Amino acid sequence: MANSYWLINSNRSEVKRFVKNDKSIDGVFEYMFIDTGKIVGELGNEPPVITNTVSVEIDLAREIYERLLSKGWRKIEKVRTKKYI
Repeated sequence: MANSYWLINSNRSEVKRFVKNDKSIDGVFEYMFIDTGKIVGELGNEPPVITNTVSVEIDLAREIYERLLSKGWRKIEKVRTKKYI
């Protein structure tokens, strides 16, 4: 899997993961997946539960990432996740 970039909101209840779609064709169709996850328990002890995934063009993903940073979201290290069932 490609490198992922993680953000967490200011009250530490939600995370977003940005990861490039490995099946994107460079320079033609570049997309990123943006996963949204809810933090259950204490981050680090329990993985966030991924509740939503969207695929957007890479330029839009960059814009969303920068907008979240400007609204107080912070960069964090990669975390392990589990899918919502």
